Amino acid sequence: MKSLKLFALLFFFISALNVSAQQKKYVMVIHGGAGTILKKNMTPEKEAAYVAALTAALNAGYAEIKAGKTSLDAVEATIHVLENDPHFNAGKGAVFTHDGRNELDAAIMDGKTLMAGAVAGVTTIKNPISAARAVMEKSEHVMMFGDGADKFAKEVGLEIVDPKYFWTKERWDGLQDAIKEDSTKAVLDHGSKKSSLLGTINHDYKFGTVGCVALDKAGNLAAGTSTGGMTNKKYGRVGDSPIIGAGTYCNNETAGISCTGWGEFYIRNVVAKTISDLMEYKGLSVADASKIVLDKVGKMGGDGGLIALDKKGNVAMPFNTEGMYRGTVTADGKIEVNIYK
Repeated sequence: MKSLKLFALLFFFISALNVSAQQKKYVMVIHGGAGTILKKNMTPEKEAAYVAALTAALNAGYAEIKAGKTSLDAVEATIHVLENDPHFNAGKGAVFTHDGRNELDAAIMDGKTLMAGAVAGVTTIKNPISAARAVMEKSEHVMMFGDGADKFAKEVGLEIVDPKYFWTKERWDGLQDAIKEDSTKAVLDHGSKKSSLLGTINHDYKFGTVGCVALDKAGNLAAGTSTGGMTNKKYGRVGDSPIIGAGTYCNNETAGISCTGWGEFYIRNVVAKTISDLMEYKGLSVADASKIVLDKVGKMGGDGGLIALDKKGNVAMPFNTEGMYRGTVTADGKIEVNIYK
């Protein structure tokens, strides 16, 4: 009899643990870019700085959710922290175009209403994610570009900075290396029967785009993405981040998604919306849908990753590179941050 009681207690304890694990609910997931991120190339100081930045961002967003604010508020607060940190390719740490400019893109989407806003190629807005939200809430449009978007942001009272604010030595040096690499490839390709396509010959091996998906107490999702684009980009190139359905998408009925990687492949595969569609029309889980779509990107030659959060608090964070700066926070405030595979 005693052994039966012990067995019953043990069974109850194991069952309780399993239920607890199943009920683990995430309220926020973030990324700070994916790429060739290897531990052997990272100093302990730099690794600690990335972890601290991602943790600070998660804390900022979680504070909004805990206070009963909306998922949009949480996404904006989180991305502000990352845009203000030069370690990431967004805001202050944005990469340079071929012409030595910082051109910023951002998008945000409300899963409850399917309202969305985006800006592309802006040069004077301190926090582009706030400009994207302003486009969504204070204009009749979804996307604004360049000087017009900068002008709009100023008119609605957002913080405007001198373009010099975005300059960092690390990103400037990165541009010089990319230009040198382009020149070398151009010489090697000279005389080839196959003509080179105009644009950027190389692509970034560290995509530092930032993104966030949040689930608030009311059960509403929001997703946002912010980036400086691709190092050495030419001809006014715009990637996937500000394109609703490609790099950013959110729907309460499915999931919120934010992507990071080689934007051309994310645009051609309409990555974020396709994940949502697979969930809505085929009944796939957020993890399965995310894997299928990212695998397709990889087969086409694209690399990067994404984050996704569904309405039940399930998270997916797949990537096909050596690493992706990423982090989560659960409903009870437990934070986890990872960098490598």
